[in-house]
Amino acid sequence: MPTPSSKAGTKGVPRAARERQVLAAATEEFGRRGYEATTVAAIATRVGVTKPLLHHYFGSKQDLYLACLNPVGDRLLHAIRAAMTEHDPAAPPTALRVLHALFTALDGQREAWFVLYDATLPPDSDAARRAAYYRRAIDDLAATGTADLLAATRSDDPLDADALAYAWRGLCTALVRWWVKHPDQSPDAMAQRCARLFAAGRTLLAGVAD
Repeated sequence: MPTPSSKAGTKGVPRAARERQVLAAATEEFGRRGYEATTVAAIATRVGVTKPLLHHYFGSKQDLYLACLNPVGDRLLHAIRAAMTEHDPAAPPTALRVLHALFTALDGQREAWFVLYDATLPPDSDAARRAAYYRRAIDDLAATGTADLLAATRSDDPLDADALAYAWRGLCTALVRWWVKHPDQSPDAMAQRCARLFAAGRTLLAGVAD
């Protein structure tokens, strides 16, 4: 007799496959609606399982959120770190490499970015602390990148570095938000678009400097 973990979920779907469906649906719901407005019942209905079965698989709503957050956070951190350590002289600038890595890591699950940046998480909860961990790790990587950029311009003002890192975080969020609204845009297309936007920005700033 098979163990409960190896039994099919509902309607003949194996449990592992059903769990993947639940995580995909829950990640999208949390990303779109936020933790507070997302209900386990709505996720269960969307996937076609009962609420008790979903609780049996994942536990509480917070446990389900963490099951969505952890793989997304790990995937993003790995992608950004890999992009920042690229040493190919023919590779694009670091900022464009990071953006391309971010888009690639989120492709097929674009709303996942907003699972990390959810302002509705319960304060002092395990969910809020874990999300804050990933945000700090990403911010630390951004701080390293922006500090290197400012060093190339011989700026050593710590407030400049802080302001640029803050602006970079906002830029990433704005680009992902735009990308969610344009599902036909691939990660490569987004990276190319960012390259064009950066080039336009340099032209604009050069005109201001003149």
